[in-house]
Amino acid sequence: MAKAGKKQAEEPATNGPGPELIHYYREMLLIRRFEEKAGQMYGMGLIGGFCHLYIGQEAVVVGMQAALKEGDAVITGYRDHGHMLACGMDPKGVMAELTGRIGGYSKGKGGSMHMFSKEKQFYGGHGIVGAQVPLGTGVAFAMKYRKTDNVCLAYFGDGAANQGQVYESFNMAELWRLPVIYVIENNQYAMGTAVARASAQTKLHRRGDSFNIPGKEVDGMDVLAVREAALEAVKWAREGNGPFLLEMKTYRYRGHSMSDPAKYRTKEEVQKMRTEHDPIDHARDQLLTAGLIDEAGLKAIDAEVKKLVAESAEFAQTSPEPDPSELMTDILL
Repeated sequence: MAKAGKKQAEEPATNGPGPELIHYYREMLLIRRFEEKAGQMYGMGLIGGFCHLYIGQEAVVVGMQAALKEGDAVITGYRDHGHMLACGMDPKGVMAELTGRIGGYSKGKGGSMHMFSKEKQFYGGHGIVGAQVPLGTGVAFAMKYRKTDNVCLAYFGDGAANQGQVYESFNMAELWRLPVIYVIENNQYAMGTAVARASAQTKLHRRGDSFNIPGKEVDGMDVLAVREAALEAVKWAREGNGPFLLEMKTYRYRGHSMSDPAKYRTKEEVQKMRTEHDPIDHARDQLLTAGLIDEAGLKAIDAEVKKLVAESAEFAQTSPEPDPSELMTDILL
């Protein structure tokens, strides 16, 4: 089972590599290998419906999770498998949900975009663009109403950043000083449209300016840079100062979904990002340079992760399908 990512980070806010980077490397590698396997299984017809892979963006969710503590919540959109794994959700349950099996987190009825875990404070997975933003704002309202010191991370993409409900949420969150961190995963393309073609203000971390919400642009391909920004934003919100906005400059290597051939960008552009900015390769180089691990140690982590993913795929294919009697359970009419 993946390690839970809700323990409050105690290390100083610094970009320098430390022993904790080994854990971040493992978590990013788990997400990468899991998503690669999910892509294979989709191609084999074992996963139906939509499937949006997180390959390339792993540093964002792992770095953000490093700043959270028990009781903090996460909510996101449909590119959500990586968020689940970073929260500590069992890869077997995630993969089983992808294949529509009873052993999945939503008993096989939610699929790729609609998984939840009350235990891990993970509130989805939402298929409607931007819908998770007001919901995450509501989760933060509940935290403040109950007088806790917890925070909620509300993730959304550069395309959702143009949705009207996002700005209604910004206004409410700042007005009521809600403990929510809005994380914009700017992977450069909203489906097939580049940010510059759809956004009058391309500096998305400034979208909260008119609401007096502080914002910061972050290198979303560097897990330590993400963690440093996350610690700052979480501290701000946890201390009662209201919302914070983080724009993660990241990149997805695959298309918008498995059905997207991604012909709107060149192969050279994608290869340049893979070669020069890959978050896992960057962490690997930092670990080796700092002498925190050797090649044998890295191979051991890779073997462990591959075994975990293989077991998840096996579980997903052998777990029974839901009984027809389950069709109307957990449904509000």
